[in-house]
Amino acid sequence: MAGGTTAPLAVRMRPTSLDDVVGQRHLLGPGSPLRRLAAPSEGASGQSVILWGPPGTGKTTLAQSIAHSSDRRFVELSAVTAGVKDVRQVMEAALNDRDLFQRSTVLFLDEIHRFTKAQQDALLPGVEQGWVTLIAATTENPSFSVISPLLSRSLLLTLEPLGDDDIAELVDRAIADPRGFDGRIALDDEARAQLIRLSSGDARRALTALEAAGAHALEAAGDGDADAPTTVTAEALASAVDRALLRYDRQGDEHYDVISAFIKSVRGSDPDAALHWLARMIEAGEDPRFIARRIIVLAAEDIGMADPQGLVVATAAAQAVQMIGMPEGRIPLAEAVVYLATAPKSNRSYLGIDRAIADVRSGDIGRVPTHLRDAHYPGAKRLGHGKGYRYAHDAPAGVATQQHLPDPLVGRRYYEPGAHGYERDVAARLERIRRILSGDA
Repeated sequence: MAGGTTAPLAVRMRPTSLDDVVGQRHLLGPGSPLRRLAAPSEGASGQSVILWGPPGTGKTTLAQSIAHSSDRRFVELSAVTAGVKDVRQVMEAALNDRDLFQRSTVLFLDEIHRFTKAQQDALLPGVEQGWVTLIAATTENPSFSVISPLLSRSLLLTLEPLGDDDIAELVDRAIADPRGFDGRIALDDEARAQLIRLSSGDARRALTALEAAGAHALEAAGDGDADAPTTVTAEALASAVDRALLRYDRQGDEHYDVISAFIKSVRGSDPDAALHWLARMIEAGEDPRFIARRIIVLAAEDIGMADPQGLVVATAAAQAVQMIGMPEGRIPLAEAVVYLATAPKSNRSYLGIDRAIADVRSGDIGRVPTHLRDAHYPGAKRLGHGKGYRYAHDAPAGVATQQHLPDPLVGRRYYEPGAHGYERDVAARLERIRRILSGDA
């Protein structure tokens, strides 16, 4: 390992040219926008780009490789610490460099999604007039986190999680390179496979785990054979990294992707997949109350009347989590998830209320029928309110022939039972009820 440096391994191992970048081959072909950005200034592109991808996929690495390769002035800002004043200073300096020295400027702005609309607006004049070429990086969907004028003036490039071969190449390079461990450690096959799996396609996480495991192994070896590399075993890796380094941003796209996969797995009656996504959320530190709320919605929306007990189970799980907290709360959550995933499914109640709301919003309503109106206040009976109302409990079947919908909607059907689970019985009973209500029985 390079002596005298405190920089993390992931920082020390950053490439200095695009040719050394691992992964993202779809963005690095000959003539690609990033290649043109890295070209000498006379042949370089002035097209601003937004790099969108999960953490650890190389956004900062690409930007800094372009900086090393190009002869243009390179300025780096972080949206975490920079403000409008900093942006305007960069723009003024870039304009002066262009006018006085015919030198162009590349501005790398990390985590642009953290910039407010006003801060992003400050970038527009420089980007539009070509004072700077912007390279912006974000882990969040730019369609929601970047203002439209800036999006329309930039090329959006999507980075993908690194593949296993890419991670393996980075790990091997960090072990051999003087900037890394300089051959002082070696991974056994099981540890190597485990490290690749734990990284979840995130290069920074892989190198962070490697650094921890390597340092742990070297410290444990002490003054062993200095000529032979210290072997890092799967056990040593596990002791240094105690859990999978999950790629999951609770405010970002991965949050929505995982909860979407969870919901669709329960709806698709796959308890194994549902438990996997539940475990991903729990291990990533997701708020268990958020998970419980989604389970309650699932019970009502996707199980519904096919098994009304599903909503009871989901609500009980939410209350249990509130009472006992985590990690024990994972157990009632898992029970509810398995119950809902294996329950019969129906979305007919959900569809019914949406149809009714659509009619109300379109004005297809009508007045309350006179016989259903409140007749308890003084003068109501004089207006005819309640006249002709039939009390259902007095009818032989507990259902009286009677109109309950407004006149324009008589005969309108919002709820149509399905054929699964409890709803099969509801369908048969409702058919008899509707015949009585309409007077056809």
